[in-house]
Parts: sequence; C-alpha cells; structure tokens
Amino acid sequence: MTVLGAVFRPQNPPELLRAAADVAEATGLEELWLWEDCFLESGIACAAAALAWTDRVRVGIGLLPVPLRNVALAAMEAATLHRVFTARLMLGVGPGVQSWMAQVGARVESPGTLLSEHHAALRGLLARVQVTVAGRYVHLDAVALDWPPATPPKVYAGARGPRSIRLSGEHADGTLLDSITDADGVRAARTLIDEGRAAAGRTDRHYVVANLLAVTGPDAEARLAAERTPAHAPGAGVAGDAHAIAAAVAMLAEAGADTIVLQTTADDPDPAAYLRFVAEQVRPLIP
Repeated sequence: MTVLGAVFRPQNPPELLRAAADVAEATGLEELWLWEDCFLESGIACAAAALAWTDRVRVGIGLLPVPLRNVALAAMEAATLHRVFTARLMLGVGPGVQSWMAQVGARVESPGTLLSEHHAALRGLLARVQVTVAGRYVHLDAVALDWPPATPPKVYAGARGPRSIRLSGEHADGTLLDSITDADGVRAARTLIDEGRAAAGRTDRHYVVANLLAVTGPDAEARLAAERTPAHAPGAGVAGDAHAIAAAVAMLAEAGADTIVLQTTADDPDPAAYLRFVAEQVRPLIP
C-alpha cells in the first residue's frame, strides 16, 4: 500500500503548527513531515511539539542538515524523541543547502564525505553501538548513548545527484527525494540506490520517500508555475483537484516510491486546510 503524507512548510509561522498537527491526527493522515530550512524553524523543536500534540500520526523531519549538527547531539535528540513518542519519529539527514551552510560557517569541502561519515556514526549510535571514529569530519572517541532506543529508528538520507543517491543506498535505511523529481527520476534513483546497496552488501529493505509539489484551488496552475524552478524535472509537480493529484501520486508509486509526501506552495495561507484536503479527498483515491 502506498503511504501518503503531507508537509507543514516552515514558511508558515510556527504558531500554526498546532492546528496542522490537530488536523493530521483527526483526519487519519499517516505522516506529517517538517523541514529544517535555514533560517526558518527547527526540525527537532517542531517535531517534538507535533509529536506531543498527537497520539497516532508519524512525524518526519526531512531533513536535518548535518553540517549544523554534531552527530552525537543528533543521536541524543533522535533517541529521546523515539523513546518518548513510541517510535513515531522519522529522521532524515542531508548535506544542507551549501549557500546556507556557508552563511553559518559550516560549509565543508566534501559534503558527500561528511554525510557518509555522519550517517554511519548516527546509525551506529542509535543501534546501541559504542562508536569510535576518526574521519575527515566526524570524530568520536568511545561514544555511546546512555538512553538508546530499544529499536533504532530508520534514518533516511536526503539525496539529489547520482553520487548522493548511491551513497544513500549504501548507508541509509531510506532515501528522501525532493519535489524536483518526477516518475522517471524515481526510477533512476531506484537503480542508483540498488547499486549502492549491492556495493555495501545490504539486503534489508530500502524505503524511498518522494516529495510531490501538489497544488489545488482556483489559482493552482499559476501558483505551481511560480514555485517551479529550472531544477524541476519536466514531469515534476501537479496542479488540480484531488483526482489529478491522486493520478500524479500513482505515477510516483508505480515508479518505485514507497511514500509520497504532498506539499503545497509556500504562499498557501491555510496549511491545516491543505492537510485536511490531502487526508479527506486525496487519500481515499490512493490504493
């Protein structure tokens, strides 16, 4: 079965998050995703609040920029949320937008190397392993969590280019594909992920989460066009009613996405209403 989620975008004031979380919980939406974009809202703080306000919905952070977060701190935060909120946290990590990383003095020469080192250490810490590593960027000396989760949460990697997608297959439990990707991009990503998994000898299941810019309402076409960038693939994004959006979701699922996360445009004035639309009108049309 295809899993359907939706994003509360950080362009919304954080005080609107409570209403969005309430709608996600009440309507049966499976997953509520949050972003940690600079310099808007904290992914960890928003996730903690959304988890505390709900009892059922899974909350994803897509994603934490690893240059901003020491891996031991990221592991402590993830383990705490995973234990307190009964395994409802989904954690994504990624290299971050490099211009933002430069603004805060955290840009590194090789983002891919940092992500690989950070990811390997993070998964080890969350798996109750004492980690010692002297990498190019990650340095840990006999670090272990005192309160690790009983079962480690899945750690997803945000990936866009071929190298980062292969690395995700090698190191991560799942891959986050952003909204520039269309169905052809999902198929290509699956191939690259399998290459990485084969190189690492991994046989566990690898989950693919695809974001879809899905806009509804009378001005949907214009809002979609305003948000699209030259980086978007030709088939990325959809504007229309629930049936049009469900058809776009089906294309991504057929291409190999396990979860599709819908996002409205940054200028949407009512994020809670959008979540209700996703849960009550789009979800019933998805197998």
